Amino acid sequence: MKHPDQNYTIRVEGEKRQSVTLHLSGDLVTENIDRPMAEIKSVLDDYTPSQLTIDLSGIDTLDSAGAMALAKTEDDATTRSIPLKIVNMTPRMKNMMGLLNRKALAENYLDHEPNPGTLDRMTNVFLDIYNDFNRVMIFVGELLSAMLYSILHPLSIRWGDSLLYIKRAGVDGLPILGLISFLIGLIIAFMSSLQLKQFGANIYVASFLAIAVVRELGPIMTAILVAGRSGSAFAAEIGTMKVNEEIDALVVMGFDPVRFIAVPKVIAAMVAVPLLTLYADLFGVLGGLVVGVTGLDLTPYTYIQQTIKSIATFDIISGIVKALVFAVLISGISCQRGFETGEGAEAVGISATSAVVSSIFLIIVADSIFAIVIHYIR
Repeated sequence: MKHPDQNYTIRVEGEKRQSVTLHLSGDLVTENIDRPMAEIKSVLDDYTPSQLTIDLSGIDTLDSAGAMALAKTEDDATTRSIPLKIVNMTPRMKNMMGLLNRKALAENYLDHEPNPGTLDRMTNVFLDIYNDFNRVMIFVGELLSAMLYSILHPLSIRWGDSLLYIKRAGVDGLPILGLISFLIGLIIAFMSSLQLKQFGANIYVASFLAIAVVRELGPIMTAILVAGRSGSAFAAEIGTMKVNEEIDALVVMGFDPVRFIAVPKVIAAMVAVPLLTLYADLFGVLGGLVVGVTGLDLTPYTYIQQTIKSIATFDIISGIVKALVFAVLISGISCQRGFETGEGAEAVGISATSAVVSSIFLIIVADSIFAIVIHYIR
């Protein structure tokens, strides 16, 4: 079998089911490794030799890929119970073979399967989404069952842990949330004032900012911040427990892991996120107040009065309802990702990242639904 365009030659000597010798010549390098590997495998399949000898006397160049190909052939022959000898190896070739990490061959590119087509990749993506959706729905059922049990048996709730998580998710997040909300309010007020100044409508900066912050920006900024701070922490904490087999220990002791671990976190988020949303609304309005007083010649009283006139009770209630739903989504998906953690420290990081990404995605989807529903309710 000559392949001059590939810079190598394979000559087979011997009969089927008898001793077979493969005479290799030319270059056995990375650029042309796939074809000779496939042909050697074909010889093993077709000839099923009682003994296989590979003669390297004609090889001019052997790089690490060629050495790995020979090592892989040795493994294949061992798996098939075929004795194999490699003869006429130069000292350089022996050194190259000696440097190989045989354990890494199992995951080496020589074992790769053909790249799937676009349709296969799309199918795999949809299957992954479908399987993930099933796992999430199963966890939702378990969480609802645990929450219902906790409502009927309030003494079973670990209130101490709930208060601790309220502090971590709520109180500890006040400084950063206040700063971000204040700066966002300041920026929006400043940018809107540049346009409204042209029409002498400075007073409407207060109305514009109040409506934007209370209806949309306050709840969604708070939810994203909580997802980044607390959602990732929830997933990492549960993931670490999973890796350390602490969750298995809870099951052995007769505890329901969802009720024992997830319920306090969900309750804490349901308390903390709505309160943080009101806090974010306040600081967003204060940021606009700074711009109104310093840049628009408005008095604090005028700005505050205009803000109060612009905000209806329905706006505040709808923002709190949004925050409540966001809290359940964040805590629920974060706990689910934590329980799905695999083995090792890397898996904990993957779970934390997945928790944040999934939470933000669900927040945006839920906010879109709220925008449509509230539009028709009003």
